[in-house]
Amino acid sequence: MLPLLGLCLALPFCAGSLEEVQSWGDTSEQVALRVPRQVRLLQRLKTKPLMTEFSVKSTIISRYAFTTVACRLLNRASEDQEITFQMQIPAAAFITNFTMLIGDKVYQGEITEKEKKNGDKVKEKRNKTTEDSGEKGTETFRASVVLPSKDKAAFLLSYEELLQRRLGKYEHVVSVRPQQLVGRLTVEVTILERSGIAALEVLGLQNSRRQGSGRGQDDSGPPPSTVINQNETFAKVVFKPTVVQQAKIAQNGILGDFIIRYDVNREQSIGDIQVLNGYFVHYFAPKDLPPLPKNVVFVLDSSASMVGTKLRQTKDALFTILHDLRPQDRFNIIGFSNRVKVWKDHLVSVTPNNIRDGKVYIHHMSPTGGTDINGALQRGIRLLNDFVAHNDIEDRSVSLVIFLTDGKPTAGETHTPKILNNTREAARGRVCIFTVGIGADVDFKLLEMLSLENCGLTRHVHEDHDARAQLIGFYDEIRTPLLSDIRVDYPAGLVEHATRTLFPNYFNGSEIIIAGKLVDKEMDRLHVEVTASNSKKFVVLKKDVPVEPRRMGNDVPGSPRPKGGGQEDPNHLERLWSYLTLKELLSSWLQSDEQPERERLRQEVQALALNHRFLAPFTSMTLKSAPRTETPEDAYGTSAATGPETVMQSLRGAHLQPGPALKKPYNPRIKVSKTSADGDPHFVVDFPLSNLTVCFNIDGQPGHILRLVSDHADSGVTVNGELIGAPAPPNGHKKQRTYFRTITILVNKPERSYLEITPTRVIVDGGDRLVLPCNQSAAVGSQGLEVSVSANAKVTIAIQGNVAFVILLHLYKKPAPYQRNHLGFYVANGQGLSGNCHGLLGQFLNQEARLTGLGRSPAHPSVPETGERSEAVLEVKGHQVPVVWKQRKIYNGEEQVDCWFARNNAANLIDGEYKDYLAAHPFDSETTFGPGTSRGL
Repeated sequence: MLPLLGLCLALPFCAGSLEEVQSWGDTSEQVALRVPRQVRLLQRLKTKPLMTEFSVKSTIISRYAFTTVACRLLNRASEDQEITFQMQIPAAAFITNFTMLIGDKVYQGEITEKEKKNGDKVKEKRNKTTEDSGEKGTETFRASVVLPSKDKAAFLLSYEELLQRRLGKYEHVVSVRPQQLVGRLTVEVTILERSGIAALEVLGLQNSRRQGSGRGQDDSGPPPSTVINQNETFAKVVFKPTVVQQAKIAQNGILGDFIIRYDVNREQSIGDIQVLNGYFVHYFAPKDLPPLPKNVVFVLDSSASMVGTKLRQTKDALFTILHDLRPQDRFNIIGFSNRVKVWKDHLVSVTPNNIRDGKVYIHHMSPTGGTDINGALQRGIRLLNDFVAHNDIEDRSVSLVIFLTDGKPTAGETHTPKILNNTREAARGRVCIFTVGIGADVDFKLLEMLSLENCGLTRHVHEDHDARAQLIGFYDEIRTPLLSDIRVDYPAGLVEHATRTLFPNYFNGSEIIIAGKLVDKEMDRLHVEVTASNSKKFVVLKKDVPVEPRRMGNDVPGSPRPKGGGQEDPNHLERLWSYLTLKELLSSWLQSDEQPERERLRQEVQALALNHRFLAPFTSMTLKSAPRTETPEDAYGTSAATGPETVMQSLRGAHLQPGPALKKPYNPRIKVSKTSADGDPHFVVDFPLSNLTVCFNIDGQPGHILRLVSDHADSGVTVNGELIGAPAPPNGHKKQRTYFRTITILVNKPERSYLEITPTRVIVDGGDRLVLPCNQSAAVGSQGLEVSVSANAKVTIAIQGNVAFVILLHLYKKPAPYQRNHLGFYVANGQGLSGNCHGLLGQFLNQEARLTGLGRSPAHPSVPETGERSEAVLEVKGHQVPVVWKQRKIYNGEEQVDCWFARNNAANLIDGEYKDYLAAHPFDSETTFGPGTSRGL
């Protein structure tokens, strides 16, 4: 479908032509025959490059997937060595970036116009895998370089694709085939669907490739170590197997495909329309409609090359498919070799006798002769046209040819352009042709064009796999047509540059997607009209759809922002529109016979691909040396949703500019209050007007995300903290310790910004993603948000001048087993937070409290007098809570605070219970308490 990189990188360190890349286990060393096999094996293992990390991060926003792959390799050999990075990616995907880090040098990919001269450009070569092809196929990206002895290399690859709905599910596939066991292997997939996620499932690893020893072929459930977190609109799936877990799956490192399937909640009428920054996408997938009758002709290749497994599995699949036909359908069967043999001279109804006779006819087919593709297609189309003409049912049925072959045209008309022209003229848009290519020798390009030009689909099936299941699965996608002749209309003066709006058929379980631009970005309603035919009547759907225009910054953290031409950052709907438009232009180019028209389309494809950084058939990639301004670890690996940005792009901040390097630690003049969550974690709440300090503990679980401050609906501020676990100290009463390893802050006003703080870095995403390492002092600021880092000490966040937080960095040079680098969260200024603020800390801000039960009205109730009982009752927010006096250290142990301690995990002190404060994801702004309840992202 598009040329991908089957690569040699033509750089100074690339030795010779590497277009044919050696397999991972190969070595160029010549070993004498007298050396024992065991020694040779040890030599190979010793010199094989070590993969230290293989990680894949995908973010799926409204069915549009951004994926970034990072791989790190070490040359352990004592001599320079050729290393290879390879990754299978979906055939429908476009590569958007590729970056290499070789030692201290960075080589950044740049999409340019394709030229005839190769120069220092990446050589392009189509490399389809033998695993699959066509729409459901994969292609292999390869990059090879010579790496100096003992040096390291890192590869980062980004690609994008629009997920297609098949059989009622979207499927996202990540190839996990690092070719060796990896110390750090991670696959992380984040899904954000505004209309709601339904029926999310993670399949067992799928690996049907001939090489390797992968197991887990069935759908018995997620592979070991998979963690799934999900709420109504957000899901995060993490697969992080240990080396031992990897070895149990496949000792050679070919684990297989990590597959996620899901659907979305949808209306049954006009569909779902989403708008962002002047771009819109319309998803249309009606259901609960009566199916249209099918007029179908099965055209089966019975030439000599089909002998054996291919013909047997095809017959078995057709037996099952015939039984699946509905009573209102009509069908016929054609077998062809160098002769075309028709079962009946007309289409017949679906009856038990006809099904039985059809199976007998198929059973007696024997492989012989050549392959007359043109003659078989012409006969099948003529059968359908004759049936429709004599029965006057064209508007109430769909006519399909399902064509199966394993070879090339060898009999009758063999000239490909002539076959395509003959088929197009015979079908005339009234017959859709669905083609299946079986085996490795099939002319798949011809089958692709036959389906593309005649409103069909194509699949490639491999004979050594379960061809029967693949054939039945393909038929299942088209077994239930619900609508025909679909037309979607928008007001001409309000919508421009829309993708195609005419569709011949809609099959149950699929989806129609249209994207375009709005002339008026501020419009709040869009009139949509859908007309179509179904089995009983002519359907017209009309509706004025609220579009709720949104601006960038009101979406998800780290949403994709590839740059080009000095333009402002695009959004995910713009990426989706450009992807769909590019696919349609390429289809038009493939189908066009007129040279001027092909040249015009070629120029449009090239311009669009360059503008949106897509590696497409008329663009190529140039690798250029770039300055290394940060480590790959700092640029890659945020837990927030990330787009296709790679190493160099992540620092291109337009709104948040880093200040000059500071020689002395930055010490912002913000007074830190006692109100905090620090340590194990220990919570402290200061009530300054009451001269009281209250403290409590929360015994959380590792991986839980706690809501600390929830004021999204009013001030627009949300703070969450994610816990990490550690063993408890010996002889202690606790079984484990928990600390905050990540603090995430969502600021929604005046513009949305996301902050993620860990002990090693601060990620600021306020329209442009910026990474600040915590071991360097720095300060950035924009539009009421100020972030400052005091090296290895603390991070200060100031919001609109009336809200401020300080995050202390607790770092250990030689940590004990029960210690972890962690964070402490302190509220420095909460005046800007509303009275509706909630969260474990937020519910007490701007509140008052008092003590009872001391038998007096002490001037300093925070400290009991000598000899007085150290127990009392705290009254706060209408709660009466027994408390005891104790002392607690805060500020890295530099200050001791006297406080009244609420026992039992703060029972009766906090509203609700522990589970009410668990967030679904780091930037979840939902709250279940009080007014202003928000659904979050």
